[in-house]
Amino acid sequence: MTDLLIRPAQSRDHDAIWSILEPILRAGEAYALPRDWDGERALAYWFSPAHHVFVAESAGAVLGSYYVRANQLGPGDHVANGAYATHPAARGRGIARAMGLHSFETARALGFSAMQFNLVVATNTHAVALWTSLGLREVGRLPGVFHHPTLGPVDALVMHRPL
Repeated sequence: MTDLLIRPAQSRDHDAIWSILEPILRAGEAYALPRDWDGERALAYWFSPAHHVFVAESAGAVLGSYYVRANQLGPGDHVANGAYATHPAARGRGIARAMGLHSFETARALGFSAMQFNLVVATNTHAVALWTSLGLREVGRLPGVFHHPTLGPVDALVMHRPL
């Protein structure tokens, strides 16, 4: 997408971000977050003080959001972690890829030396393919740790890449 702008999120973006997060949370297939969270609780989490939150917009419409944070505290705080969400109607347009690349640059600028995702649901084949194409590699598989709403317990991947 050539007209995609990725910028820091602002409070005026809350409604748009909730419209992206709500269907993902309700589906319960990608995030280890409660499916019944309301907008207030979900946005409080997304905008946690330690999160650097961004939105991807095109023609003034917010189509995606991501955050970057330290994966761990103390001796593990040099490794970044993040979460990404694209509006269901905007999937397949390269928005997640653009946010992923932007997040790597953001994390590097914040002083992180690597990106690690602790729980990539193995059945989320689009996410696994995206992260693999962007240089993350599977460094671990956690058997049956994610309770998928229709498939039951499924594996999750730990994925990592140097920045």
